[in-house]
Amino acid sequence: MSRDCCSWDGVVCDNMTGNVIELNLSCSGIVGKIDSNSSLFQLSHLQRLDLSYNHFSKSHISPEFGRFSNLTYFDLSWADFSGQIPSEISHLSKLHSLSLYSSIGLRLAAHDFKLLLQNLTQLRELDLSNINISSTIPLNFSSHLTTLSLIDTGLYGIIPESIFHLPNLETLYLGFSDLRGYFPKTKWNSSASLVELDLLGVNFSDSFPESTGYLTSVRSLSLQSCNLRGPIPESISNLIRIDYLHLQDNSLNGTIPSGVFSLPSLRYLLLGKNHFSGHLDDLKSNSLIWINLGDNQLQGYLPKSIQNLVNLTSLYLSFNNFSGRVDVSLFSNLKRLSDLTLSNNKFLRSAKQLEVLDLSNNKIQGRIPDWAWSNWMFSLKSLNISHNMLTSVDSIPLQTVYTIDLRSNLLQGSLPMPPNSTRYFFISQNNLTKEIPSSICNLTSLVMLDLARNNLTGEIPQCLGNISGLKVLDMQHNRLIGTLPTIFSINGSSLKSLNLHSNKLEGRIPRSLANCKELQLLDLGDNHLTDTFPMWLGTLPKLKVLSLRSNTLHGSIQPPRIETIFPELQILDLSYNAFSGNLPSNLFQHLKAMRTNDPSTEAPRYPGSTYYEDSITVTTKGFVREIVRILYPRSTYYKDSITVTTKGFVREIVRILYLYTVIDFSSNKFEGQIPSIMGDLIAVHTLNLSRNGLKGHIPPSLGDLSSVESLDLSGNQLTGEIPEQLASLTSLSFLNLSHNHLQGCIPQGSQFHTFESNSYEGNDGLRGFPVSKIVEMLGC
Repeated sequence: MSRDCCSWDGVVCDNMTGNVIELNLSCSGIVGKIDSNSSLFQLSHLQRLDLSYNHFSKSHISPEFGRFSNLTYFDLSWADFSGQIPSEISHLSKLHSLSLYSSIGLRLAAHDFKLLLQNLTQLRELDLSNINISSTIPLNFSSHLTTLSLIDTGLYGIIPESIFHLPNLETLYLGFSDLRGYFPKTKWNSSASLVELDLLGVNFSDSFPESTGYLTSVRSLSLQSCNLRGPIPESISNLIRIDYLHLQDNSLNGTIPSGVFSLPSLRYLLLGKNHFSGHLDDLKSNSLIWINLGDNQLQGYLPKSIQNLVNLTSLYLSFNNFSGRVDVSLFSNLKRLSDLTLSNNKFLRSAKQLEVLDLSNNKIQGRIPDWAWSNWMFSLKSLNISHNMLTSVDSIPLQTVYTIDLRSNLLQGSLPMPPNSTRYFFISQNNLTKEIPSSICNLTSLVMLDLARNNLTGEIPQCLGNISGLKVLDMQHNRLIGTLPTIFSINGSSLKSLNLHSNKLEGRIPRSLANCKELQLLDLGDNHLTDTFPMWLGTLPKLKVLSLRSNTLHGSIQPPRIETIFPELQILDLSYNAFSGNLPSNLFQHLKAMRTNDPSTEAPRYPGSTYYEDSITVTTKGFVREIVRILYPRSTYYKDSITVTTKGFVREIVRILYLYTVIDFSSNKFEGQIPSIMGDLIAVHTLNLSRNGLKGHIPPSLGDLSSVESLDLSGNQLTGEIPEQLASLTSLSFLNLSHNHLQGCIPQGSQFHTFESNSYEGNDGLRGFPVSKIVEMLGC
């Protein structure tokens, strides 16, 4: 390496003096922190300093940076600094550009923010985005400013109108804050210079401003979610240089001005989620590549001028009142169109050469017409015709499709076979009958297969266990018989979710499931399985949900033979079986995920163009409910269900499954005492040990279950008093201790005052509210 540092990359020196005047270390992979005694601060002649995109390990920004009195350019953005920004930065009075854009917890005190703006009078560029400022906006901005970015800073109050009159302003970003404001009613001083304006989420509570028509230089205008009302003024046609117009999620109404579709440079037009009505006028701008008019009240036929939009790639028209048939010729010139969404309208036909087609929720009846297959055969990658009234699909002759969604229709007869290219096949909630053909195993590209909630019969094809890429297999709520597939691929099984709930399956749980090392959800509930407890499933390192409820499983649960077992398990449902013996203390001490509260727990994601919901049926608060989690939002979604019992009824509920923890051993033949170690399961939300033969006292350690919402110990032979410790369970909203042999006073506490007498009935020895008001007055 040369000893002359002026020849180093990123170093610039003054030709006359040899002093280092510029240091550019952006994206240099620097790790660690900068101490106040660093030799960096000896470079007193620095004029430009760029340390952006490095990793300073969440260290604080040194006040020593304030010594660089000659600095004109200073960039610490995306450099992994944290903490309070030192007030010494405001000493850099010669700065032209300051960027402290943060991805983590940088803070700037309100008085330092004001001081910074007051002293840095030469600023041209200021970017403090993602920094927690939490103050109002001061008035003293540099008149030289060309770029001002204060995105997601916690600013509040009213935007000073003077910001819109900064004479040289080209870029203004103020989104993602709690700001209110009013647009100038007349011409802005910045009208001639402003190029980008993004005020996402600023509450204007006003009509769309006529004065925006003066922004003749603007290229990007984003007023999304700004509570704008009224029509778009005709003056918008003056924005002849605009490329990006984003006005979604407001309360704009009236017709869309024809001038919008004539803007010569406009490429992105986003007007969805408003109240626009009327018909679409002629679409004249052939520069448009993206149009979103969804979720409005537009009506009538689609204009023939759509065929003029030769550069269009995406067109969203869902949730309007368009009607009539859309002739395929409308789209014949649109060679680049790859994404067309027409759902929730009143027409069916669509374009040729489509890759993505969404016709869901359109009340389409009967069978899929032949012309559709011929139009889409070679181009379509994703087809969604879910939530309609289709009754027949004989075959699906698409050649390269990846996703097919036919859920929630009225389809009857045999299961239609998709092409071999299919990765995601959803056809649940129909009325399909007959057997699942073994040819389904030819679909070797399958990632998700959803056949749930039909009336399919016969046996499950054994070969399904050999599709190595299959991640989700859902056949719940059918009439399948026979045994479970006994062969699950030893090499490379990808299965993450297997749901066969509510069928008529018999036999034992196959040992080959131990090969599915990625398995996270296993629901075999409500079948006719006959086996002992499959402790060997505990070797699955990622298993979070195990439901074996409502079978004929039996025997005692033997202690595990290995040290680590069920490390991630969060839902264990063995209810309505014939398990016997003592409750498995040795198992409880291994349930690591139930013994710690981890708020960072996240549901795993499944790849693909799907929106995957995972749910499971468990028992909580006396009712059977279905708990659902959302895994991967996209254009279609898959819901993998599981039932829970809560408050005595069978229900379906929506809840984040992987933040919900359940132990349900109800309706078995367990005996002996409740082990004290159950008090260590502090992450449990629902604990149900009802309808067994448990004896002895309720362990006081259950008072440590700080997360428990539902506790059901009813229908046992428990004795002694209700532990006072249970009164400290502030999350408890359902308690059932009925039909035991409990005695003594009912504890008093904030939660216990909310429980009715049926929580304690059948315990003749209990006293106190709400069992007996008279006895309570006598001393309980």
